[in-house]
Amino acid sequence: MDYHALAEQIKQWGQALGFQQIAIADVALGEHEDHLQRWLAAGFHGEMDYMARHGHKRSRPGELQPGTVRVITARMDYLPADTQIVEVLQDSSKAFISRYTLGRDYHKLIRKRLTQLGKKIEEHIGPYGFRAFVDSAPVLEKALAEKSGLGWIGKHTLLLDRSAGSWFFLGEIYVDIPLPVDTPVTGHCGKCTACIDVCPTQAIVAPYQLDSRKCISYLTIELHGSIPEELRAPMGNRVFGCDDCQLVCPWNRFANYTREADFLPRHHLQDRTLVELFLWDEATYLAKTEGSAIRRIGYERWLRNLAVGLGNAPSSEEVIDALRARAEHESELVREHVQWALSRHGISDRHETIPT
Repeated sequence: MDYHALAEQIKQWGQALGFQQIAIADVALGEHEDHLQRWLAAGFHGEMDYMARHGHKRSRPGELQPGTVRVITARMDYLPADTQIVEVLQDSSKAFISRYTLGRDYHKLIRKRLTQLGKKIEEHIGPYGFRAFVDSAPVLEKALAEKSGLGWIGKHTLLLDRSAGSWFFLGEIYVDIPLPVDTPVTGHCGKCTACIDVCPTQAIVAPYQLDSRKCISYLTIELHGSIPEELRAPMGNRVFGCDDCQLVCPWNRFANYTREADFLPRHHLQDRTLVELFLWDEATYLAKTEGSAIRRIGYERWLRNLAVGLGNAPSSEEVIDALRARAEHESELVREHVQWALSRHGISDRHETIPT
């Protein structure tokens, strides 16, 4: 079999399926495995226990999917046009939701396309072993993407490409055929520290070192309990994820807007106020987040995050009334964050009047 010709064909098929780039990596991730072990030993994963599970399966693809000798990596742009990122961040009455989750959940779309690519290869060469992944198993996706030449891991720990920035999703197909591998690219962060300097909670503790326990994406999505008080004010109006490190990265001036309709904003989530989202009842929350990655945090943590945002919003009768409406919520977690938010507006009791 002419594996070089097959590799080129795979890249063409991938682009026809909507991926902006396809590349191929081998499975030797020793350096990245060492980095992962140091990161875990430092406790930077916080409550993300799944990062420490599965032994070495995350860094040794052949242990996760026996027979794997190559990994086909893929990237797909997700940034919607005209989502007014800066304007929303600067308007503390608005709720900022990370731009990757404004549309439909990317997992199903990308996994479906990767599976289609895997089957296309099968039609061409006959039966072979393959398995597609999109955040669905212990996979070092950024390491594999870097290894394959899709980009380099930047100081903020996200993957960067000189012609596409970082506003893209990653996916992988583990295969048991010896395709030729692509050449990794060199890093181009240079002396830039924009992502480190801008991080609201200083979660990037050193270049290429992220303490997830301080990261707003972790606090609003992965953390199940109470958000540490010292990190609430720095969160501002960021209620689901955080894009600050991408927003300031110079390489993102080359980023392209998504071509996928499913990634476009739904229910005007790119421009909603904190108050209106906080006043959604659970049925509305479930209806408005159906098919969205936002659904994963559940209604209780949705209210928790929004309460923090309201605590950081300008004082107004509307904000105070919204918080008071949840002051006796059945969830202790919600009540705690509502009380904190009220105290930020100078109110220690829900019956107090707004200070003048």
